[in-house]
Amino acid sequence: MPALTAAVSRGVNSPLIEASVDDMELVSRIIHFYRKPLLQESEAKELLRKVQAKVSSNIIDIKTEQCFNVELEDSLSSAKLATLKWLLAETYEPDNLQTGSLLEEEVSMSPYSFLVEVGPRMTFSTAFSTNAVSICKALSLMEVTRLERSRRYLLCLQPGSDPLDESQLNSFAALVHDRMTECVYPSKLTSFRSDVVPEPVSVIPVMEKGREALEEINLKMGLAFDEQDIKYYTHLFRDDIKRNPTTVELFDIAQSNSEHSRHWFFNGKLEIDGETMPSTLFQLVKSPLKANPNNSIIGFKDNSSAIKGTLVNHLRPALPGSTSPLSLMMRELGILFTAETHNFPCAVAPYPGAETGAGGRIRDTHATGKGSFVVASTAGYCVGNLQIEESYAPWEDSSFSYPSNLASPLQILIDASDGASDYGNKFGEPLIQGFTRNFGSRLPNGERREWLKPIMFSGAIGQIDHAHISKGDPEVGMLVVKIGGPAYRIGMGGGAASSMVSGQNDAELDFNAVQRGDAEMAQKLYRVIRACAEIGEKNPIISIHDQGAGGNCNVVKEIIYPKGAEIDIRSIVVGDHTLSVLEIWGAEYQEQDALLV
Repeated sequence: MPALTAAVSRGVNSPLIEASVDDMELVSRIIHFYRKPLLQESEAKELLRKVQAKVSSNIIDIKTEQCFNVELEDSLSSAKLATLKWLLAETYEPDNLQTGSLLEEEVSMSPYSFLVEVGPRMTFSTAFSTNAVSICKALSLMEVTRLERSRRYLLCLQPGSDPLDESQLNSFAALVHDRMTECVYPSKLTSFRSDVVPEPVSVIPVMEKGREALEEINLKMGLAFDEQDIKYYTHLFRDDIKRNPTTVELFDIAQSNSEHSRHWFFNGKLEIDGETMPSTLFQLVKSPLKANPNNSIIGFKDNSSAIKGTLVNHLRPALPGSTSPLSLMMRELGILFTAETHNFPCAVAPYPGAETGAGGRIRDTHATGKGSFVVASTAGYCVGNLQIEESYAPWEDSSFSYPSNLASPLQILIDASDGASDYGNKFGEPLIQGFTRNFGSRLPNGERREWLKPIMFSGAIGQIDHAHISKGDPEVGMLVVKIGGPAYRIGMGGGAASSMVSGQNDAELDFNAVQRGDAEMAQKLYRVIRACAEIGEKNPIISIHDQGAGGNCNVVKEIIYPKGAEIDIRSIVVGDHTLSVLEIWGAEYQEQDALLV
């Protein structure tokens, strides 16, 4: 906050501002500022090394800049433009911000250079934009409605070499952007408007085609239905309900009844060598608690577990949720433990997979009971052979092949670790310990043992007020409330995709199933839950669940079971107005909780 206060207090009268704006396009819907360089020298060299190996050895240099695309609903005065320029300028190198692109000048002068620009999709307003617009409003720049950063790369070729073809440019673009939330800009942006029309709800002809219709949609949407599912749902709709299902219903069923969400395997009867085992896997896991419950107060239910704590002199705001003095209160606080793995997402897209693993586990922490307190976390990673250049381990076998739809073990270890730590840092939860292991070997009998699908473990401790340990039951008349960030087209079908054997699903569907995190929004969400928990006995929350796999398909049903409820899907706040009903209902957009009040 001190840095933000300093920025606001300098205002428009800063002597560092030059208010000459002759070259600004005041009539444009979007105006542009450019800051160089995007990458520091060492980062640019590392990117060049990768590009020469994967795209073309004729690329001899990469120059970079970032572009601020500022959407205005009205023209800015010269004074306000000066304020905006000061706000976007790098604090210690303000001269690096310009109103014209140096890279565009170089492209026009050299036939051996290509400019590639990537940035957020038109329909996807980023967390950066949300925060930037808030700061602009605080500086009286009310005309700014969206502010996105795009990244520009100038690829310089060896003189005399052949120009880069479309496939090479696409290969480079794939290295520098997240195709789920970003896209390539073929030309300078003039508007964030999109012509995409939401896809309508469609009906699947089970009454006419029977199981064949379900088999087709199962493959197309990656629903992870097995033979038993196909048989059951064909009978359910054709013979019992006697009508055709919609795509929304089938997607909902796939997420809610997936192995990921319902743990059929862990709860199922096991047969080993023809003999039925006396206990399920879940019963085995729960048996120590059953034998010795001791001081456990939450176990194998809710979003976390907890043990009995003691009376604590707790520092709390005198007026929770408001700016107020802190005061000491004697409260009985339990010690909360939670852990989960986020393996499949980290295998497909390590950085966002790990950051949302940490984010989902943070929400598990604060969504325990009627609301809890986040304290600190740990993380662990298990991957296959790293095969680091010039540092190969003696047991590593260079003949081992890896699934093409999964990241390499080394990339997973680096990017997943960065993702989890980055999310915790931005949220404000310290990651205070962890572990990492890598292994892959050929056994004497020829069998290969390796962590092909990685393990990304995220665990934490927290605190819970003993008055908030038990969730209340739903009653007719209560309100179902969704709080957190807006809905986006991210994390589609993660519950079903995570329930498949790696490599069984279409790679594009796998990637679409990975969530994307917004740690700043997670912190805003947590402040609401924390304020409610700090109220003590007057906490308005009856029950709370965090949104994860399956999106609303799961979290809304968890909160209303067994009463049921009427849900108005158009009341869900969307950040992308091209979302279909299926996507609003089923996407796993992060940083959301469902409450009963």
